[in-house]
Amino acid sequence: MRYVVWTIRLIIFIAVLLFAYHNVTPVDVVFYDGVSLSDVPLIVVLLVTFVIGAVFGAILMMPGRWRRWRESGRLRKDLSKAKSSARPTTEKAAQGSPATPSDVAPL
Repeated sequence: MRYVVWTIRLIIFIAVLLFAYHNVTPVDVVFYDGVSLSDVPLIVVLLVTFVIGAVFGAILMMPGRWRRWRESGRLRKDLSKAKSSARPTTEKAAQGSPATPSDVAPL
């Protein structure tokens, strides 16, 4: 499986490399109020745009991640409380004899 993953990564890398090689045409990037950059390679513009989009997407996903992280911590705490309260408390259970249905708490 590891070889398949590395083969796919190599194919993607070669595809991106060929894409970059074919997009070296200089372009003019015009910002607001007449501010512009001239003769910037097209691949640089595409890569900068991709990075800005990836960072923006990661920032937008952070609130959901934080919410799931907090909920996971709360659930772990609840689970540890439930495990500690489920320990045998009767004398029969402490002695190793089987518990009767009246000794077990209902779910």
